[in-house]
Amino acid sequence: MRYDIAVIGSGPAGISAAINGTIRNKKVILFGNDDLSAKLVKAPSIDNYLGFYDISGNDLKDKFKQHLEDMNIEITKLKINNVYAMGEYFTLMAGDEMVEASTVIIATGVEYGKPIKGEEEFLGKGVGYCATCDAPLYRDKNVAVIGYNHEAEEDANFLSEITAKTYFIPMHKNELNLNENIDVIKDFPLEIQGDNLVNKLKLRNQELDVDGVFVMKDSASPKALVPGIETEGVHIKVNINMETNIPGCYACGDCAGKPYQYLKSAGQGQIAALNAVSYLDKKKRESMK
Repeated sequence: MRYDIAVIGSGPAGISAAINGTIRNKKVILFGNDDLSAKLVKAPSIDNYLGFYDISGNDLKDKFKQHLEDMNIEITKLKINNVYAMGEYFTLMAGDEMVEASTVIIATGVEYGKPIKGEEEFLGKGVGYCATCDAPLYRDKNVAVIGYNHEAEEDANFLSEITAKTYFIPMHKNELNLNENIDVIKDFPLEIQGDNLVNKLKLRNQELDVDGVFVMKDSASPKALVPGIETEGVHIKVNINMETNIPGCYACGDCAGKPYQYLKSAGQGQIAALNAVSYLDKKKRESMK
């Protein structure tokens, strides 16, 4: 089945896009998670969201979830690793699963902080963001997982079943749930090194000889997610209609630039959805001529 609109991200921008696309009778798929947005649920008090003065991020999340439930919009809990423009449609890859959509709206938030030195240079040459996609390449080899979330732990456990050695470098202080054969390295990654391919991860206090490094963050860099997309720094370049340089692909919310505000994100989500609808309707009219 090919969807009309695929929305990647379940924060205020993505939810708004999914709701407005659904209102316009389009077949929408929304990718995200039960918390909707890690940034949102951590907010102690929000005072500038219209109609909800002095509301906690968690309570606003519950309001958003109720709105989705009332409109029968489900959240598909798959992490999209790559989006490929195929001409008339887009292919979205989530591990070994594939979804097709006529348009895509990116609402993944912004990746805070700079990439690790060497991360972008060795992308596809030993650096990856999807363990389930790339794991077969590292059978009986040594890999390191730099984990910013619990999903990274699941990927590390999966890798440890087929690699010779899996190292896990936690970038958070939460309790870990890892297989016993994984070496936990509580250190800070400084640089990914190699010749043509990755062969070393340099940490603050030591070096690891590895064949691959998986960097598991809440949001991947736009260039890694959508090959060929134009960016301005860490943000996706869009026009006033939330259009990217790729026809049929839109971006909204924090990933489309500052200010990082929930209300602004929700408004941009609506703009992206309405323009995606216009794009689809125009395509339909052209096909009927």
